[in-house]
Amino acid sequence: MNLAGIFIIAVGLSMDAFAVAVCKGLSMRKADWKKALVVGLYFGIFQAAMPLIGYIAGVQFADRITAFDHWIAFILLGLIGGEMIKNSFCKDIPNSESSSGQESLSPKSMLPLAVATSIDALAMGITFGILDVQIIPAVTFIGVTTMILSMAGVKVGNVFGIKYKSGAELAGGTILIFMGVKILVEHLGVF
Repeated sequence: MNLAGIFIIAVGLSMDAFAVAVCKGLSMRKADWKKALVVGLYFGIFQAAMPLIGYIAGVQFADRITAFDHWIAFILLGLIGGEMIKNSFCKDIPNSESSSGQESLSPKSMLPLAVATSIDALAMGITFGILDVQIIPAVTFIGVTTMILSMAGVKVGNVFGIKYKSGAELAGGTILIFMGVKILVEHLGVF
């Protein structure tokens, strides 16, 4: 997989984190760069760690499933992308984190969000293992991309509010589905 493909996947995977970061920014009275960095680091670290874990699992099973690995990638990316698209149509807006309006960036608040937004990255890591992607550059790229977009999400949420959340998830889901189709088409030799 080339750098452009990794970049597209990184952006697609980071859309969940971006959407949650927008919500975090919405709940903040003032989103300074320090707060944005904290959110970005949580999401970036987990988005990098989860595909690494998935990759390790995928490598161990790769020799048994190479005949149909492209179908697995297609299905996983389709499911992940489909879930993101479905979530983009949900209109639930989270309430502010406390009645005083103070946002919470504590581990108790951020860890569950970081894990929840990176589950799709775990599945992507399994796909990376099957496709024999160079994992260290890939996870580094995914982590840094997620961190930057999450930081931007905090600022966007703080400035513009929640109106871009669903669009980000819709775009991310669509990107992942197209990547799945691309992998399938390439392995089937259609193009």
